[in-house]
Amino acid sequence: MNALWRGVTDFFETYLGIAPELCAKIALTLAAVAVYLLLRIVFGYLVSRRIRDLSKRYIAGKTVSYLLGLFAFVAMVRIWLGGVTGLATYLGLVSAGIAIALQDPVSNLAGWLYIITAKPFVTGDRVQINERAGDVIDISPFQFTLNEIGNWVEADQSTGRVIHVPNNWIFKHSCSNYTQGFNFIWNELPVTVTFESNWRKAKEILARVAEEHSAIKSEHAANEIRKAARKFMIFYEKLTPIVWTSVCDFGVTLTVRYLCEPRHRRSSAQRMWEEILQEFDRCDDIDFAYPTRRIYDNAAEGKPGMRRDPGAQEPKS
Repeated sequence: MNALWRGVTDFFETYLGIAPELCAKIALTLAAVAVYLLLRIVFGYLVSRRIRDLSKRYIAGKTVSYLLGLFAFVAMVRIWLGGVTGLATYLGLVSAGIAIALQDPVSNLAGWLYIITAKPFVTGDRVQINERAGDVIDISPFQFTLNEIGNWVEADQSTGRVIHVPNNWIFKHSCSNYTQGFNFIWNELPVTVTFESNWRKAKEILARVAEEHSAIKSEHAANEIRKAARKFMIFYEKLTPIVWTSVCDFGVTLTVRYLCEPRHRRSSAQRMWEEILQEFDRCDDIDFAYPTRRIYDNAAEGKPGMRRDPGAQEPKS
């Protein structure tokens, strides 16, 4: 075996000018790469066979990939730099150049370390960072990937696009997490009726519809709040749906406020709107209001105390 190796190194040194020491490093590098690829295949097969849950399988696959990558990196350092001392010397010489030339990649790596340790979000969370919103489907050392929601699509529905966001955005922009901690969001439906409508009756109908169609039960949400309060200062006194009353230029606005799951905001609103339309259709004293133009006859339509007596004479000036 030694004779065969000497023959190979002599051949490369004679015809290609490669020294035996360099040949040894190249051979060890190829062997390390082969072992790395083989271990990835083996562990990938074991993970896919033994773990059925998709989210756990994804996390296990990423963990195995990172560990094997770390071992491969250490092996390359041992082969080419001769150990940790050589690595430290090398890094000390090129650190200034790296800081300038690779500023963004280095900050992305720092952002990745922050994301995996502080966990402002994990895969599966729905987040918004800067103007980008979506479900986190992947987190890598240089970027995280979102399945985009919103944009030209209404009510937080998926657009079908995949967005790759640099990890250093976590240091530059605020990050909103829809699903971390409380796991629910407040949604509001503004319903405007005319001033002449029986707005009290409309408010009762809206309160009943919200109670019936809200997917979140008060006790379930209360349990989620108690869990979230262990980590965050989250306190809500009222979790059941509520209807707020206000006035706009063309009618009385009744705003339904209720809890829903972040990914079911549109479907819950649809169910409630359909029920509201059906209920209002049965009432002859409730009409929807919208911007319009009309002639108002105070003598015929106004309150009795506000109507002008047709027989009264105009005061003389």
